[in-house]
Amino acid sequence: MADSSFDIVSKVDPMEAQNAVNQAQKEIAQRYDFKGVGASVEWSGTEKLVLKASAEERVKAVLEVVEQKFIKRGIGVRSLETGESFPSGKEYRIEVSLKNGIASEDAKTISKIIRDEAPKSVKSQIQGDELRVQSKSRDDLQATMALLKGKDLPVALQFVNFR
Repeated sequence: MADSSFDIVSKVDPMEAQNAVNQAQKEIAQRYDFKGVGASVEWSGTEKLVLKASAEERVKAVLEVVEQKFIKRGIGVRSLETGESFPSGKEYRIEVSLKNGIASEDAKTISKIIRDEAPKSVKSQIQGDELRVQSKSRDDLQATMALLKGKDLPVALQFVNFR
């Protein structure tokens, strides 16, 4: 019997991200506590957001709204890399970027977890910004998925191409 495998990736669906941003923009435009504070959310490039408001507390509230909308659309907060708020002229800004791909040090950490704690028949291999996990037993692969879901890792993981 051939080996079964799956890939571990960390990707953000761009359409879901766009929908989450649109929902956040609508809520910010309608909420009373954002009236007159210049609160806004804008795309800056393909994978960056710029949050703006007239006060530091308000821009942090805008960030909370954006995070809530991303969670509702099924995108984990770990997929967002949030910068610190900084003053820019008369307003405060926060830059948020979307993380795609697994960084090499995170991939090494995940690979070490699989090597140390997963069933012995499971092997992992780093392939660029994703990991391929193989085993003869599909049950061992599912146990490995459950193991990784239970860990507190710094990246949002998706499991794809299970065969």
